[in-house]
Amino acid sequence: MTPTDFKGVTNWVFDLDNTLYPAHSNLFDQIDKKISSYVQKLTGKNPVDARKLQKDYYKTYGTTLRGLMMEHQIEPDDFLEYVHDIDHSCLQVDDALSDAIQRLPGKRYILTNGTRKHAEAVAGKLGITHHFDDIFGIVEADLIPKPAMETYSKFLELNSIDPKQAAMFEDLSRNLIAPDKLGMRTVLVVPQGTREVFREAWEMEGENQPYVHHVTDNLGSFLQQVLREL
Repeated sequence: MTPTDFKGVTNWVFDLDNTLYPAHSNLFDQIDKKISSYVQKLTGKNPVDARKLQKDYYKTYGTTLRGLMMEHQIEPDDFLEYVHDIDHSCLQVDDALSDAIQRLPGKRYILTNGTRKHAEAVAGKLGITHHFDDIFGIVEADLIPKPAMETYSKFLELNSIDPKQAAMFEDLSRNLIAPDKLGMRTVLVVPQGTREVFREAWEMEGENQPYVHHVTDNLGSFLQQVLREL
């Protein structure tokens, strides 16, 4: 597929973490470490076993939080507040990305497994908050995370979006399966040089699957290319 496939798109939907900012900024690494700490304190496991459990829940349930809710019956509020209490100073305004998002025709959204508060903090540091029409976070999704089909369906229904007129940008290929089935255009954002260092092996699977329509290592440049073709 080529950027011309985005003609007719009037709804642009972006994941947040490791998509709207590069993984090498290490912002999500802070969250990841706090999740490990939370799991260790909750379960009493040693750091290695707690880390393994964290990742097992993440892979199985979509988020570690969902796994902790299902397996340990935790209340989500304290968890979400704790893991998103991080230092955002590692993020910088991205003028090229901001310009591209601003010029996209139609409406723009953030669809994240994080909280609205976290998304607002990140978008604020990137200087792009004002470009988005809405933020749909994990609370708005009734704590059911991507890649669940019902989360995308609820988002689309809430915002009266025709999926055939929408595009989804994600850093995890499995989170593009549902958008593809719904008829959305899909873009996998995987910056070069960060794959082996910042990702679990399973997270990098599926890049060549048919539900991934486009792959880019630079979201801003990709959007600029799309804009030239519209």
